[in-house]
Amino acid sequence: MSALAITGGTLVDPEAGRVAPGDIACADGVIVGGAPDGAETLDAGGLHVAPGIVDLGVFAVDIPAFVAGGITRVALMPDRSPAIDEPAMVQHAAAAGKPAVWIHPMAAATQGLRGEELSEFGLMQRAGAAAVSTGRRRIADAGVMHRVLRYAAALDLVVIAHAEDEGLSGHAVATDGETATRLGLPSAPAISEAMAIARDLMLAEQAGAHIHFRTVTTARGFDLIRDAKARGIGVSCGITPAHLLLCDVDIGAYRTFAKLSPPLRSAEDRDAALGALADGTIDVICSGHDPHGPEAKRLPYADAEPGMSGAETLLTLSLNLVRDGHVDMARLFALLSSNPARLLGVAGGSLATGAAADLVVFDPDVPWRVDTTSMASSAGNTPFDELPVQGKVVHTIKGGRPVDRQPS
Repeated sequence: MSALAITGGTLVDPEAGRVAPGDIACADGVIVGGAPDGAETLDAGGLHVAPGIVDLGVFAVDIPAFVAGGITRVALMPDRSPAIDEPAMVQHAAAAGKPAVWIHPMAAATQGLRGEELSEFGLMQRAGAAAVSTGRRRIADAGVMHRVLRYAAALDLVVIAHAEDEGLSGHAVATDGETATRLGLPSAPAISEAMAIARDLMLAEQAGAHIHFRTVTTARGFDLIRDAKARGIGVSCGITPAHLLLCDVDIGAYRTFAKLSPPLRSAEDRDAALGALADGTIDVICSGHDPHGPEAKRLPYADAEPGMSGAETLLTLSLNLVRDGHVDMARLFALLSSNPARLLGVAGGSLATGAAADLVVFDPDVPWRVDTTSMASSAGNTPFDELPVQGKVVHTIKGGRPVDRQPS
């Protein structure tokens, strides 16, 4: 099949800010102005058609989960074993998604992600790295981080940073508050995030670099980013649906599926995140996809690995934000697709003629229940287990071709 016509659907165009009935045609991997003769037809009656999701910052190549979630491109974190700190490793990681998903590896900012010696991410950029990342942790040494930012600025690469001060959060598994105290969990104050953001914003401003904080979750963190944007600093930030929809009380009775990095925050910080989403402070919604099996999660809370399996439910959970009036559908796909594609400098996020034919076809209203035992992901560690939800992906289309739920 070299051509595809998708008919009868509702097109979600984040660039135009428009949601309207229409048809769309694909040929030779791009969107075209009209369906060529002999094109296969996909009936999208009753469904929405949008640019494929670009998931900024996943920790595992989990193709079935990406396809089930309507994700056509992923920015892969460098936290591998070994870390992605050489050009050959970038090339190897980029090939891991073929043919179903585009994988865009991030270059480790420092060798082995140890926060000491810079990696040669100029060579990694030539090998296909889409960004530079500090990994799961921030770089503690301000001098090293400054050199990373200056080098990235010279290469016009965005730096993807983690925002927690290790001096406060090093051994914490929860946020200071009533829940952590009641459960007796090692905790850290939420200002750990703002302290890390404040330092890196000053360094990025001095270096003339663009810094993207992968997951920001606190009111004070959003205030800093909001102010920096107003002053013209190159900064953006993301968040996961879990940090928008849950708070620390959802840890419940030591629910390790709700142990995340950064940890769930207070209800007040969660509400501040929703406000930052509505006012444009937040630029990206990402899955934080980090699947872990029972050997890593069925442990005492303090010993369990942080992270969730988020790719498969990214769109479904994000649709709650539309139903609750925090964003409209076009803005949602700017957050899920066009903004992360622009930040990374990759194709995607557009329905314009000539754009990459990477699309998601979904039913925004169909009801279902999240079930960790039947997820497509390699592991079902989601804090949303058994939650009734609405909205499901029907087709994921990469390069103008529908892809199966399993890699070929």
